[in-house]
Amino acid sequence: MNIHEYQAKELLAKYGVPVPAGHAAMSVDEAVAAAGKLPGPLWVVKSQIHAGGRGKGKFKELGPDAKGGVRLAHSVDEVRAHAEEMLGKTLVTIQTGPDGKQVQRLYITDGVDIAKEFYLALLVDRETGRIAIVASTEGGMDIEKVAHDTPDKIETFTIDPATGLMPHHGRAVAAALGLTGDLAKQATRVLAKLYDAFVGTDASQIEINPLAITDQQQLMVLDAKIGFDSNAAFRHPETEQLRDLTEEEPMEIEASKHDLAYIKLDGNIGCMVNGAGLAMATMDIIKLEGGEPANFLDVGGGASKEKVTAAFKIILSDASVKGILVNIFGGIMKCDIIAEGIVAAAREVSLNDPLVVRLEGTNVAEGKAILANSGLPIISADDLGDAARKIVAEVKQVEMA
Repeated sequence: MNIHEYQAKELLAKYGVPVPAGHAAMSVDEAVAAAGKLPGPLWVVKSQIHAGGRGKGKFKELGPDAKGGVRLAHSVDEVRAHAEEMLGKTLVTIQTGPDGKQVQRLYITDGVDIAKEFYLALLVDRETGRIAIVASTEGGMDIEKVAHDTPDKIETFTIDPATGLMPHHGRAVAAALGLTGDLAKQATRVLAKLYDAFVGTDASQIEINPLAITDQQQLMVLDAKIGFDSNAAFRHPETEQLRDLTEEEPMEIEASKHDLAYIKLDGNIGCMVNGAGLAMATMDIIKLEGGEPANFLDVGGGASKEKVTAAFKIILSDASVKGILVNIFGGIMKCDIIAEGIVAAAREVSLNDPLVVRLEGTNVAEGKAILANSGLPIISADDLGDAARKIVAEVKQVEMA
């Protein structure tokens, strides 16, 4: 789960992380009132969407020469003008895709005179099973571009879970950022507070870009992005309240209601698989055969008939889906249960798209019999490669018709 920048900063402030004063605004009048609570004479008006690159983004409704989603204001009247232009408009950035996201919230913050910008992040390193610290002197830029063009300017350190954050981690980060003296001490303190926030909230990522040195020689977090481990959500009901459903895919929201792991993709072949690894392999083989998966969907190892039916409906609710591949290896998940769910969902939604099913494992004979006797135009496959070839061929025929 992700949250907005203003929510991230409010959370980090509770852990003592230095952030500029600011207030969220849902309307133009609220934006003006927020500016009035800040000393000025410089304010920053920031669009709040779950995507990076806001400052370089463009609003669909405005001309190509219009300013982006992060703007400076030198008066309260200018704050009002920016708010009127930004609220309700669709902001397109490198992370939103061409459709963009509608700006429904703004964040009005104190302007800060910046002497130098850095990048600092904490994230879960799945390769080592540890929390990793990523630091770079190239703050304020797309970290992906930095990693591609100048990887030597990014340094990574991992934290041993047995000891937690140690003083040498702070010294290493300060050295990586080229900080000495009091600024090095500040970097150590900021890192410690970020680490406390990371562990205390069960975060999966805290990204600070930029971490800035102000003209007053103070380190300050000017932008923050936080993502949380959804598996730990039950421990943090207060964090769940920060969720903004308008920033999420409707199908992903529906999937979460049924405890389904679903991510919408850009292809046209819907996938329903049990097991994350098998789902990844299924998508890879679809691409190998020249197709494009429309989603990642893992129904889990012990799904019920109702859960399978819900998964099938979610796939079919995507208008871009032109065909469906079901790939199930039945262990705890029995093939006949999967088959019953497929048949029930297909009948309920009047399935018109090609459907290829590959079943293997527990009760596979019973499952195949249920599909064969359903009276539905279901195409059976012998193995995963056969299934991928068949669904890609079927979808191509649909698109050519």
